[in-house]
Amino acid sequence: MSNERSKGRLRLYLGAAPGVGKTYAMLTEGHRRSSRGTDVLVGLVETHDRAPVELLLRELRSVPPRLAAGSDFPQLDVDAVIQRRPDVVLVDDIARSNTSDARHPCRWQDCQELLDAGIDVVSTVNIGHLESLHDVVESITGVAEKETVPDHVIRTADQIELVDMTPEALRRRMAHGNIYPADRVDAALSQYFRAANLAALRELALVWLADRVDEGLTRSLDDHGAASKWAVRERILVALTGGPEDEVVLRRGARIAARGAGGELHAVSVASRRGRGDAINEPHSQFLVTDLGGTHHRVNAEDAGEAVLQLARSLNATQIVVGASRRPRWRRMLGNEVTDRILSGSEGTDVMVVTDTSAQRRRVPTGGGALGPRRLAAGWLLAVAGPASLSLALVPTADSATVALEAMSYLALTVVCALVGGLWPALVAAVFSSLLLNWFFTPPENTLTIGDTVNVMGLAMFLVVAVAVASVVDKAARRSVQADLARREADTLTVLNTTLLRSDHDVHALLPLLQDTFSVAAAALLRRTGSGWEVVSSVGSRPPLQPDQADASAEVSANLVLGLRGGALAPHERRVLTAFATHLAVVLERKALAERAAAAQLLEEGNRVRTALLAAVSHDLRTPLAGIKAAVSSLRSADIDWSEDEESELLRTIDESADRLHAIVANLLDLSRLQADAVRPSVHELGLDEVVSHTVAEMPHAGAVMLHLADDLPPVFADAGLLDRVVANLVENALRHSHVSSPVVVTTSQVADRVQIRVVDHGPGVPDSEKERIFAAFQRLGDGGGREGLGLGLAVARGLTEALGGVLFAEDTPGGGLTMVVDLPAAPSAPRRPTYRMVER
Repeated sequence: MSNERSKGRLRLYLGAAPGVGKTYAMLTEGHRRSSRGTDVLVGLVETHDRAPVELLLRELRSVPPRLAAGSDFPQLDVDAVIQRRPDVVLVDDIARSNTSDARHPCRWQDCQELLDAGIDVVSTVNIGHLESLHDVVESITGVAEKETVPDHVIRTADQIELVDMTPEALRRRMAHGNIYPADRVDAALSQYFRAANLAALRELALVWLADRVDEGLTRSLDDHGAASKWAVRERILVALTGGPEDEVVLRRGARIAARGAGGELHAVSVASRRGRGDAINEPHSQFLVTDLGGTHHRVNAEDAGEAVLQLARSLNATQIVVGASRRPRWRRMLGNEVTDRILSGSEGTDVMVVTDTSAQRRRVPTGGGALGPRRLAAGWLLAVAGPASLSLALVPTADSATVALEAMSYLALTVVCALVGGLWPALVAAVFSSLLLNWFFTPPENTLTIGDTVNVMGLAMFLVVAVAVASVVDKAARRSVQADLARREADTLTVLNTTLLRSDHDVHALLPLLQDTFSVAAAALLRRTGSGWEVVSSVGSRPPLQPDQADASAEVSANLVLGLRGGALAPHERRVLTAFATHLAVVLERKALAERAAAAQLLEEGNRVRTALLAAVSHDLRTPLAGIKAAVSSLRSADIDWSEDEESELLRTIDESADRLHAIVANLLDLSRLQADAVRPSVHELGLDEVVSHTVAEMPHAGAVMLHLADDLPPVFADAGLLDRVVANLVENALRHSHVSSPVVVTTSQVADRVQIRVVDHGPGVPDSEKERIFAAFQRLGDGGGREGLGLGLAVARGLTEALGGVLFAEDTPGGGLTMVVDLPAAPSAPRRPTYRMVER
């Protein structure tokens, strides 16, 4: 390989977390290249005492690392590498920072200098070190990575390879000591290396790398001048119309997207000011889009077809799915169809037209009146101008033998007027047509006189038939429009019912739907008060503050009114508004019922606790009292001379029984205070290590407890007395269940802006299905028959922790046992201590 090229190439091994094997993969590639005759040099690799890595490293040539003055922190010797001028240099962990005396503050800058010198660089990086993902990774793990790499450095890499490992396998590697030293394994497994954290980091790495592959494909296509996109991943865009065929079209699109791995489903509805019949409109099937795992887009545009095409291009959609036109054939022949515009402008994107015969027979309902102002205007224009135009066309061919043909022509025109404008334009057209038929085509012509009785009867029959046909056609047309309005109203109520079922008693979920349904500027739920009205919930700009400010309103209850601002409503829309008001009343009633049910549940829980307390007190309180009574009676007996050791044993029994009785009574009092919501913590800033060490030191079996308290922990805002009760109960519980040969370990640590106390035992542990039950009052899971206590310790500890604003939960101890974790917020005023960087071990 020539060393004279202008710039080297960067290859990166990307991992979701430390320990997945990035360094091993990098060294393995170095061996492969070296075996093919490439000059490979190890610039800097930290083995962390891992035998497999050290074995691979010994078989490759390397340059000694540069050590800063007064520090044993190894750094890349850039000058030595450039002087050596290898074909490829291996540099571990490109995100690491250098010491202050280094040429560059960061290792990625060292690598950039090597690349500029024409040397290929192979390095490693974790997904958490990317600058753009820094905050995301911190929110997942609670650890803020101090060392990051700018995204442009990673994006300019010639090759990025993911070193993948399942969370379970990575946790096994950690438990076996293959990543961190033994003293850090427990803390790592319970914090950064939790299964949920690793799964989220793995998904983040996979998604990020998939996006880079997509970018690379697009860049490659542009570089090669590809005229069309390659369908590597199916992206289906479904155009919705708001009609009954939407469900069919959506499900068809979802099936197409599901055929290949990584398929995406998108749906678009286009809102247009030109009316519901001229564009693709806001659908009532957004819930179905969500259920099918798709994404819904709403676009405002006048040209619905062009809007769909633009969105398809921006999404790089591989296929557009549209429904067949529901307009009559004669109107489709006039052109300007949305489907036709999409077909003509797709430019290589496949377009599937889904036919739904049940939907094709329905016409799109128009807004406004029964037939709409446009149709009425067109009907009157046709009634006046139509007969005159038809007469001008028929007069040149006038013949007494063709009067029947002229009459049929005028009758057909009357039927068209009825279809377009309704009854009254058709009646005018019938009368006007009969007069023109008499004037131009009935002898004697050009007069209104009729010379033949037969012609009189014919004209009369024509007028009667025209009026009858117009009446029937008008009635049918109006019924059709009413049916479409009823269907639309039913669709709206269906969506309303679905929202009601999913709203979880939330009024805020119904108001946006109300605003979209009626296309109003604002909607508000108003409550009557003693001095006027107050807004319970609102949506939109400048909502009405009282009913008289609303353009339309509906009464929800005696004290609640639903108001809209943004235009008056038609009668059929007012019925839908009334239905909304009824549903809001149901939502509020359900919320009130839920609150009453919660209160009843609290009462039931109190009754259950009292019943359990009576059953438990009869034994657990009497046992220490019986021990005290027996010991005191024995000491007071004048018939027996007790030795000094015997007296000491009896006094010890009294002391232990009194302590046990005191602990039981204290837990009972704490539980009663928690249930009565009478715990009022006296919160102040305190040091966590002082409380924990003092609590453990005062316990009878303090010698069986090991403390590992972190240095420089920030203070917490808590009640020292309540926190003492929490720690004492947890440690006592751990001592009760832990093996005699295994001490209980209490550790403290900081995770992001939280501080944690961990009480670790190596006892029998608790199954995952029982981990929540152990915090219920009067539960003693796994206790033998000889165990004492009411089973209140953990219930009281969780209640007091929550009263302090913290969380108490249970985890498995690596190697067996149970770990209780108390998670408390750090004091806001406390400076955040430096967080440890997670490194591979």
